[in-house]
Amino acid sequence: MNKKVLVVVTNVSKYSNVNRATGLWLGEAVHFVEVMENNGFEVTYVSPLGGYTPIDPHSIEPEMMSDLDWKFYTNRKFMNALGTTVPAKDINYNDYSIIYYTGGHGVIWDFPNDKKLQEIAIGIWNNGGIVSAVCHGLAGLLNIKDSSGEYLIKDKKVTGFSDSEEKEVQLDKLVPYLTEDELVKRGAKYSKTDNWGEYAVADGRLVTGQNPASGAAVAREILKVLQK
Repeated sequence: MNKKVLVVVTNVSKYSNVNRATGLWLGEAVHFVEVMENNGFEVTYVSPLGGYTPIDPHSIEPEMMSDLDWKFYTNRKFMNALGTTVPAKDINYNDYSIIYYTGGHGVIWDFPNDKKLQEIAIGIWNNGGIVSAVCHGLAGLLNIKDSSGEYLIKDKKVTGFSDSEEKEVQLDKLVPYLTEDELVKRGAKYSKTDNWGEYAVADGRLVTGQNPASGAAVAREILKVLQK
């Protein structure tokens, strides 16, 4: 396998039904990318439309930012990459061995029904690669189907942003669906830890993380899978 990773980010900057900003939850990219780059992987940032990915302003409030987040946020090369993401239509899945869907509430709207992203993910999967996601990024996995027409996540162990976490931040009434519920509806074997705890699950080449604290854990699980 090559050491090239696709990190998928959103193009959605605002909730569709209320005047509230959203976008990429910064830490979910940063903590995953830090682990992967430190292990020699090359990262490409892709979005459904390409170009700019908005950053959820709540994810860069001081109490949300670690030293690592600040290191990336003040890195011009990284921020320029987020401002010039590759459009999904320009990606050849044969060039990558791993795809990782980041979260932030924006992805709820643009990830699930993007046919090109689905094509990329199942292409990587069929090539023996790894499909991964964190938090709301699991929205990107909801409608991916395998060659038999079944949902990729059916009967597989997964985690993702929990209903209890959505309710704790009082956004459960503002989103069109709850991530945990939709995973279960598609036959996934969902599990979780306490709200906001670090938690990642690997089921073969499918690796998922629960919440913003779990990006690095997803990366570490991927590295374990690659060592098998």
